[in-house]
Amino acid sequence: MRAVKPYVRLTHPLVRDGEGLRRASWDEALARAADALRSARERGATGTYGMFSCSKATNEMNYVAQKFTRSVMGSNNVDSCNRT
Repeated sequence: MRAVKPYVRLTHPLVRDGEGLRRASWDEALARAADALRSARERGATGTYGMFSCSKATNEMNYVAQKFTRSVMGSNNVDSCNRT
């Protein structure tokens, strides 16, 4: 019987490079994330961006998530499993 390995924590960011992932610096990873968010906002965030939050997160975290989506991204596409 094969033992199940515990989860492995990432110790550095990974970015997609072609078909695979490669190690990247934090500066490169954050710049890529910022560029992707900027691009989504410029293309019209109501059709390119949405946020789904979880009831297991704190109220403060859910508030920040929806505030970011509405104020920074310009999208009202916010949903949460809190409503179920």
